[in-house]
Amino acid sequence: MATALLYRDNRDGTLTCTACRRYCRLRAGQTGFCGVRTNMGGKLDLEVHSLPFAINVDPIEKKPVLHAYPGSRIYSLGTAGCNFACMFCQNFEMSQRRSVTGVGMTPEEIVEDAVRLHCTGIAFTYNEPTIFAEFSRDVGLIAHKKGLFNIFVTNGYETPEAVDLIADFLDFATVDFKGDASVDFYRRYMSVPYPSHIFDTVERLYRRGVHLEITDLVIPGLVSGDAPLISMIERLLKIAGDELPISFLRYHPDYKMSEPATPLDLLKHHYQIAHNMGMKYVYIGNVPGIREQNTYCPSCGSLLVERDMMHTISVRITDESRCPVCGEKIPIKMGRFVSAVQSRISA
Repeated sequence: MATALLYRDNRDGTLTCTACRRYCRLRAGQTGFCGVRTNMGGKLDLEVHSLPFAINVDPIEKKPVLHAYPGSRIYSLGTAGCNFACMFCQNFEMSQRRSVTGVGMTPEEIVEDAVRLHCTGIAFTYNEPTIFAEFSRDVGLIAHKKGLFNIFVTNGYETPEAVDLIADFLDFATVDFKGDASVDFYRRYMSVPYPSHIFDTVERLYRRGVHLEITDLVIPGLVSGDAPLISMIERLLKIAGDELPISFLRYHPDYKMSEPATPLDLLKHHYQIAHNMGMKYVYIGNVPGIREQNTYCPSCGSLLVERDMMHTISVRITDESRCPVCGEKIPIKMGRFVSAVQSRISA
């Protein structure tokens, strides 16, 4: 437990948490929607600081971050709690838990563990990292000193205050939309009133120079027509341009939702709409053995990165991030990790 940074004292015995757009106003002893930020004695306690619930080493493609250091090993961690209530959450055992549990590890110990396990970056993931932003900051600043990069896998419901806090240590962010950013979908199945705030977060992170990627979890039968999808893509293009990577992810039934898994035809429909609207780097995720997992040169069509189910199989991009066939500049970060990564992939 530690005192949070993201809150306001209202001078009436209440505090307003400023981590996420819910802006929970908390009386003494009251805990926010997320279940882990509590008004204790006039200060906001972050009850999951130094208390990760889940830790694992993942490929960077699992986040998914597809346009940075393909094949990298990522030290991934999350805590109990979440500021969303998604009926389809695959990590509901931790995200929807309202008891504060985990394994005690200091930020220093976490970074030491990541280095020991030969990871090149740390991802704050599994539940929503915004609710433990101060903990991730303490880890992330140390990680930078050790030469590691930092990733947020986020629902995008950060406040401007939270973006300012995390942008100081954050290198990459995957912003996870669901249901084509449909307002009705967010309200009915996630208990989120205004998904429009997520676009504001995307813009703020983009302006701060954080490398961004987008996912959209596609759930069949619960979003009416293509209008929400088209609107989402139009807004993303306006904010970050046509090189912003976007992945359409297959949903699988879990937690409180029993709809069948997303048909491949529906995922390809989303993929084609995004391509037709001008997005250069569109992907389909959570489906094995399909070409839409790969990166192709938008100029000459050459296969540049071959993937299958969250793993990179081969990389054919130069160290300067160019297509080896036509020389097109490709927005995939290679740099200091590429030699080690490519050596491991080839082994």
